[in-house]
Amino acid sequence: MNKIALDGLPTPVIQYISHLEARVENLTELLTHAQKARFGSSSEQAKYVLEEGYEQESLFNEAEVLATEDEPNPIVIESHTRKPKRTKEELAKELPVKKVFIDIPEDQRTCDICENDNLKAIGQELVRRELSIVPAQLYVTETYRINYGCDDCLEESDEANIIKPEVPVPVVKRGLASPSIVAHVMHQKYTNGMPLYRQEKEFERLGAKILRSTLANWIIYVSMFWLFPLWEALKDVLLESPVIMADETVIQVLKEPGKTPQSESRMWVYCTGNVARPPPIVLFEYQPSRAGEHPVAFLKDIQKPFYLSTDGYAGYNGVKNAVHSGCLAHARRKFEEAMPKKAPRDNCARIGFEYCQKLFALERKFKDLSPEKRCAERNEHSKPILEEFFKWVETVNPLSGSKLAKAITYAINQKKPLSAFLLDGRIDISTNLVENKIRPFAVGRRAWLFADTVNGAKASAVAYSIISTAAANGLNPYIYLKHLFEELPTVLTKDPKADLSAYFPWADDVQKMCRRKNV
Repeated sequence: MNKIALDGLPTPVIQYISHLEARVENLTELLTHAQKARFGSSSEQAKYVLEEGYEQESLFNEAEVLATEDEPNPIVIESHTRKPKRTKEELAKELPVKKVFIDIPEDQRTCDICENDNLKAIGQELVRRELSIVPAQLYVTETYRINYGCDDCLEESDEANIIKPEVPVPVVKRGLASPSIVAHVMHQKYTNGMPLYRQEKEFERLGAKILRSTLANWIIYVSMFWLFPLWEALKDVLLESPVIMADETVIQVLKEPGKTPQSESRMWVYCTGNVARPPPIVLFEYQPSRAGEHPVAFLKDIQKPFYLSTDGYAGYNGVKNAVHSGCLAHARRKFEEAMPKKAPRDNCARIGFEYCQKLFALERKFKDLSPEKRCAERNEHSKPILEEFFKWVETVNPLSGSKLAKAITYAINQKKPLSAFLLDGRIDISTNLVENKIRPFAVGRRAWLFADTVNGAKASAVAYSIISTAAANGLNPYIYLKHLFEELPTVLTKDPKADLSAYFPWADDVQKMCRRKNV
């Protein structure tokens, strides 16, 4: 209804109609958002044009820019930048080569012109190059040790002195598990997202009947005895980082004391920021709730000020010595969710979205600078835009309960954390890094759905930590896990408090042995 149609009506009726109109608008917005979330693109890349005169190519050709980063010799055509095609040699240049020769049978080596049967080989010709694979095979390894006896001792004392070589501690006591098979099971579940029941079926097809309960027990055993000490050592290094990012996601544990199987628990994630030292570290920690006491306990040993980058969840506010840094990606996302499909230039949600886009465009320009130089450039170029953004936010009067109201409220409440990136060039303007570290867990969760027990959830947290940190440091997770299971049982059995720095993913020997070939 328009205002003219409302003239002459009692004030309470007009107020009630206005309330219904606002409610209809809110419900329409919620429906549009739900349809966009279900059927629309999930990309956060820019789709809108800024005001004329601004550097639009660097701001809004994000897809092309990202697609061509670090690619050699791009071929520029009229509409966009296209990557050159990879050759067969480039695709498989790091793989070992097995040569296969096709020869003429000896009884057929006869000239078809003069019938000479004494042909000589004059060279070889490369016909084609193909990728081949050896499928997984199971076999039993029997380990024997060679013992030695001293004949001189036998002659002198009638008792031979027997010398036996040291036997490595097994990765799982009194079991058939070897380092390679346990590493394979964990790699399949936590890197490739293959649930244990599927692995059980695959092992059966390969000729071994290994129950999923056995596979689960292997994972829990090696995680608690051999990987958890390494997790603790990595945590000590993480807590020395000047910038720490944190986030959490849902996990369901069926057999958790005091909770129903349908209740939600939390997997907390902490990682180093985009700084050179320490190297990348990603640690998962299982906790039964989202209470703020958990990050407080995890970070309590940090005795000096540090930057803590989060999404604005109030549970992190109790962390001591933390200078809180916010996430502009969350702010941008909220404004984007509030935008209609074809947002006009004066649409408030679009204006807020474009302010965020300007800041992200500048960050792409600053990404290769040193922290000191980046901080200076931010204060010169990003700070005026941020100040203008917050001045504009104060002028917006959104409809209560709308998506725009939530975006404005988030920006106002997070003003100080969202401005913290101006303090230090080591701070990222978003928490996208830690969210990306959560993604493999979220993808795997869609396949295995839940953890059966608390011990299983804790083991999964440790496993994801080691694998994610290995991947962040350019390692092949399977080779790294296998190396750990070959070494750590013996090392930790001799000394439970042994220095494990030689087994960190960035250690020189580990890098030489376990690094991915394509890195």
